[in-house]
Amino acid sequence: MKLPKAVNNSKVKKIVDAASSSIDEAVHAIKDSGIENAPIISNIAEFAGLKKKKMNPSKLGIDESNTQDGAPLRLVFLGGGSFGTAMSNMAARNGCDATLWVRDKATVKAMKKTRINKKYLPNHKLDENLKFSHDLKSAVEGKDIIFVAVPSSAFREMLHQIKPYITHQAVISLTKGMEKYTFAMMSDIITDVLPQVDFGVVSGPNLALEIMDNMPSATVIASDSEALRMAVQEALHSAFFRVFASDDVKGVELGGALKNIYAIAMGMAAAYDVGDNTKAMLLTRALAEMSRFGAAVGANPLTFLGLSGVGDLYATCNSVLSRNYRIGNMLGKGISLDNAIKKLGQTAEGVNTILQVNERAKDLGIYMPITHALHAVLYEDKAPLGIALNLMEAGFRSDVEFVMPHDESNARLSEEFDEVLKASKDAKSAKVDNDNDGEPT
Repeated sequence: MKLPKAVNNSKVKKIVDAASSSIDEAVHAIKDSGIENAPIISNIAEFAGLKKKKMNPSKLGIDESNTQDGAPLRLVFLGGGSFGTAMSNMAARNGCDATLWVRDKATVKAMKKTRINKKYLPNHKLDENLKFSHDLKSAVEGKDIIFVAVPSSAFREMLHQIKPYITHQAVISLTKGMEKYTFAMMSDIITDVLPQVDFGVVSGPNLALEIMDNMPSATVIASDSEALRMAVQEALHSAFFRVFASDDVKGVELGGALKNIYAIAMGMAAAYDVGDNTKAMLLTRALAEMSRFGAAVGANPLTFLGLSGVGDLYATCNSVLSRNYRIGNMLGKGISLDNAIKKLGQTAEGVNTILQVNERAKDLGIYMPITHALHAVLYEDKAPLGIALNLMEAGFRSDVEFVMPHDESNARLSEEFDEVLKASKDAKSAKVDNDNDGEPT
C-alpha cells in the first residue's frame, strides 16, 4: 500500500498498530492523528498485515510434537469452494501456515500461477503466503488443525480419505448441511469416523464474497474444547472478521443447516415480488421453526438468537449471493428443480436439508409448516401459490417460543397442517374429475 505523502511516520505507525487490534481502535487512532485523507481502514489493515503474528500452538492446547516454539499454526483447508478459499486466505493473511487443498491437479497449478480461484472467486487475488496442494497426504500430515469445507454429500468420504494421516490434528467443519438419508450433522460424522480427535464447527452469516471484500463480518466457532475454540479464534480473527465462541455444537451447526431451508422460501417469495410485511413474517416464523426443531433434538434454543441462528438466517434470506436463495428464486419463476440446480452450478445444501428435516419433524411431531410446504413444492409437485395460501389458513399459534416451545401442541398442529395439505390435494383431484365428466376416457 502506498502511504500519502508528507505523513508523520509515527502517527501512521500508531494507526497501523491500532488497525491490527480492532476497527474501533483504528478509527480512534485516525481521529487522533489529525492526518487529512488518512488511508481507509481496509488499506490500513492491509498494510498492518491484518494482525499477522506468530502464534505458539503450545499456548492454545495444540500438540507440539512436531512444532517449533513460536511457529505459526499449521492449518489445511480441504475444499476449494468459495468459503474454503475465503477462510484459508484469511488464515494466511493472519500469519498462519495455511494450505488450501483442491482435488484437481490442474486447478492447483492454475491457482499457484495466478493466485486466483477462477471458478469461485475470479475477481479476488489470494494472499501471497497461501499455499496450494492436490496431494492429500502431504497437505494433512503435520498440521495442527484440519478445516473441512466440502459439500455435505462428500464429507464422510473426505474424512475416510484423511483418516490414515490423522495423528494429533483437530478437525473443524466449515460445511453447513446434513448428510443425505441419515440426518447426520457434520459433527456426528466426525465423531463416527474419527472418534479420537478434538473437533468443532464454524458457522455464521459468512458470504464468501463479502469476506474477500473486507466487509466487516463475524462467525461462531463451537466446540467442547476451549483450547480449540481459542485456536480457531486466533487463526481467523482479524480487523474485519470477528470470531465468537460457543460450546453449543448442536445448536450452532443446526442454525447453519436449517437456515438454508428458509433461504429457498425467501428466494421463492421474492420471485412473487412480495412486500416487506411478508418477508418479515417469513423470517420470524422461520426462526420459530428453527428454535422448535433445535430444542426437540437437544440444542439450546437461545443459540438461534445469535450469529449462527438469526444472523445467518437474515444474511442468507436477504442476499442474492446466497445459493439457496437463488435456487428458491428460480423455482418461484417456474424453473424446475433439476434445471435450477444445473443453472446454479454449485451445491445448494437446503435442497437436501428440506428432505431430511421434513421427515424428522414428522417423526418427532414438530410443527414446521414452512418446511412441510417447501417439501410439497419441491418434491410433491404442488403449486407454490396454493401452498402459500394454505399456510395463511393454518391454526392459531403463540408468537415467541424460543425459550419454552409449546411441545404439547406441536404434534396436533403438525397433523392439522397435514390435513390442510391433504384437503388441497383432494380438492384438486375432484376438480380434475369434474372437468373430465362426460369426456371420453
